[in-house]
Amino acid sequence: MARSADHDIVLYYTGRQHAGENLSDLLAKRSKELSHPILMCDALSRNLPKEFETILANCLAHGRRQFIDIVDNFPKECRRVLEDLSQVYRFDAQAREQQLTAQARLEFHQANSRPIMDGLHCWIQSQFDDKIVEPNSRLGKAFKYLLNHWQALNRFLTTPGAPLDNNLAERILKRAILRRKNSLFYKTAYGAYVGDVFMSLIQTCQSCGANAFEYLKALVANAQKVKENPKVWMPWNFKSALSPQCQSG
Repeated sequence: MARSADHDIVLYYTGRQHAGENLSDLLAKRSKELSHPILMCDALSRNLPKEFETILANCLAHGRRQFIDIVDNFPKECRRVLEDLSQVYRFDAQAREQQLTAQARLEFHQANSRPIMDGLHCWIQSQFDDKIVEPNSRLGKAFKYLLNHWQALNRFLTTPGAPLDNNLAERILKRAILRRKNSLFYKTAYGAYVGDVFMSLIQTCQSCGANAFEYLKALVANAQKVKENPKVWMPWNFKSALSPQCQSG
């Protein structure tokens, strides 16, 4: 999923490649003059494109989830982490409510969330330095996950527009899971490609607030015009192409 200032684009890939390999194929089509994109994902190395440079942001929700899983065993320590991260998420919600620009949101988080994250980092490090936590315990491993990926987990404090987590993309994956459940997988690679095209169009329409059925009907009814000028027939702008002024032009 790619998010720009005024619309989202969702692309599905079904195949035998890892996510990073699929992303490499996509970035190869991207203009080299553009700035490096922000890549939000979990910390698995196979999610990274090897041939292209990106601004890596790791999913804070993945780090948080590890503490939720062990909160019954380490209630005091997990509560400290979860409460700190909850404050950061509350600040992010406030930034959305105020409709802050990417730069203003960055400055808002730097003023409010950075002290929380800095304090959390110092506290976690002290748990190891003072030998309070066993490094190989589940708590120790959860702590080490945060420390090992701290810079990427805190990308929202250094890069305008960097999200806190990958939850939006993971929610969008539910469409692929639902389709797989209903159709019991694809039979051929080409069938998967066709299915991915339609899923991509439908989900992009939903993300942009467009009616997917009306959009697909418009594409079929205006196939030649779509072929001649596809950029004005995207889910977020196709209604303008259907206007009388555009039709007569």
